[in-house]
Amino acid sequence: MKNEFVFFLPTRKGSERVINKNTRLFSGQEGGILSIKIKQLLEVELVDKIIVSTNDPATKEIAESFNSERIVIIDRPEYLCLSSTVIEDFINYIPTIVDAEHVFWVHATAPFVTASDYTEAIAKYKEVLSNGTHDSLLSVTKIQQFLWDIDTKNFINHDRTVVKWPRTQDLKPIFEINHAFYINSVENYVKYNDRIGVNPYLFELNRIKSFDIDWEDDFFIAEMIYEKYFKI
Repeated sequence: MKNEFVFFLPTRKGSERVINKNTRLFSGQEGGILSIKIKQLLEVELVDKIIVSTNDPATKEIAESFNSERIVIIDRPEYLCLSSTVIEDFINYIPTIVDAEHVFWVHATAPFVTASDYTEAIAKYKEVLSNGTHDSLLSVTKIQQFLWDIDTKNFINHDRTVVKWPRTQDLKPIFEINHAFYINSVENYVKYNDRIGVNPYLFELNRIKSFDIDWEDDFFIAEMIYEKYFKI
């Protein structure tokens, strides 16, 4: 019998911008942000299985250290672990290894998204599927600032012929995809060759929760945030 939801947690060795970002010591935490993320995922009772997709020996060692039957480590093919890998090829690979109805794709690089956030996202996803308003869900960060287009020499999110400098709160909001998580059905993965459907629900995260570690500076900033708000 298929699980309803499965967490999909991908990592790979050879990070270029932030060396060993998933597994290196983070704010004194052995196992780094990967260990923090796995602990958060294990707290989510609505998801029975956590698929760790990786070619990284350090990731495997950390995942195995939890000694949990809920964690399934699947060797990620090397051709899907290159910096030149096309994301669509990786997306198309996922349904071939997932035995569940819905994929909850998460990233270790979003260390401040907690178990309660994931649980809330599942509830919202089920709600929007049930009422037919949306077919998938992705996490976003709301941006309501002055955004300038160098080509049109105008705001992206406001018509200056109406008011040159409106109040910030009157600007049209734009939503940044922060890559903290995506939820989509396996059926949609196959149908659209995508990790979202055609009408995703935008699940807003605040600036701290949506913080993504993508550069070396991000890693150090994340450590400061973790020590200030999350470290016990």
